[in-house]
Amino acid sequence: MPVFRFGGTEIDLLSRRRAHRFALCSIAALAVACGSGQPASSPAENTPAAAPTAPPWITPAVGLYVTNETSGDLTVIDAATLTPSGTIALGKRPRGIVASLDGARLYVALSGSPSAGPGVDESTLPPPDRSKDGIGVVDIHEGRLVGVLPSGTDPEQVAISPDGTQLFVSNEDAGLASTIDIASAKIVENFKVGGEPEGVSIEPNVGRLWVTSEEDNAVVVIDLQAHRVVKRVTVGPRPRNIAFLPNAPRAYVPSETGHTLTLIDTKRLVPLRTIPLGEGMRAMGVVAAPDGKRVYVSTGRSQMVLAVDTTTHKVVASIEAGQRPWGIAIADDGHTLYTANGPSNDLSVIDVASGQVTKKIPVGRGPWGVAVVKQPTK
Repeated sequence: MPVFRFGGTEIDLLSRRRAHRFALCSIAALAVACGSGQPASSPAENTPAAAPTAPPWITPAVGLYVTNETSGDLTVIDAATLTPSGTIALGKRPRGIVASLDGARLYVALSGSPSAGPGVDESTLPPPDRSKDGIGVVDIHEGRLVGVLPSGTDPEQVAISPDGTQLFVSNEDAGLASTIDIASAKIVENFKVGGEPEGVSIEPNVGRLWVTSEEDNAVVVIDLQAHRVVKRVTVGPRPRNIAFLPNAPRAYVPSETGHTLTLIDTKRLVPLRTIPLGEGMRAMGVVAAPDGKRVYVSTGRSQMVLAVDTTTHKVVASIEAGQRPWGIAIADDGHTLYTANGPSNDLSVIDVASGQVTKKIPVGRGPWGVAVVKQPTK
């Protein structure tokens, strides 16, 4: 190796080259990282990048709101485009859902009781977490849960008073229907309604509260002004819900295990007839068409939606909706039905005129209920 001598000091060529390279790297350190060929980092460049700003929440003019019992959230769908526009975290086991009269809020039944399907031995289930029971309050315009109102134990379905100031809740484990004052966030009244209450609805123009009792095979009618039960109407076994005709004093109550629909005279509070739906048709949800000419029944594990003519009292159409359609809703114009299909985690869109499913929209896990909410025209 060649050696150079400087003032009596011997420096080999390799050492000189290293020293020269070190000097050059020191001079260029702010611009070039030695040995890497990459620009040196400045303090600003070492600062973590800011998280991307979430897009502003857009409230659909007409929204479809689907409660997902298993994933504990709410899927928001724009009814115009039939595409999901967001997901809102709710809590444990969201099921029944109703909107405020001004379309600004949603009220959702949340339950800390463990889920138990048909035939499950409930003694083998974990104990309920009562801290999770309540009525979730969702601000539709903000797209978030803003509070939880108290309820009785294991709330399943919920209805709103005609003036929008109170909620009525079926508490399945307790056999009670509770009245909640929204402004004070307090339970102001309870009614004993029988075993396993589920469906809860307000009778149009009259304001009475109707609640189904699955164990007692009955519908309980409550006069809210008099604060008392006025009648227990016997219906088919395991009644699930109630639908009222908009233009006649008639109510329809589906019977899951009786495979029937009970027609009730709402003035006299007596059954008028039992409408057979077909062998094996496990009637669950029910809605009336806006013109009152038909009612539509979801049939759960039977996978169908049935159309019943309200004049002939016969099933006039059947539509294969999906896997276990449960929650059911209808558009304001009566042209479209929506069903929440639990096992397949989707929402079916059904064209009434053709009797066909036109689209299935993915939602969360275990969809249970669905509400159609139209925003007021500005």
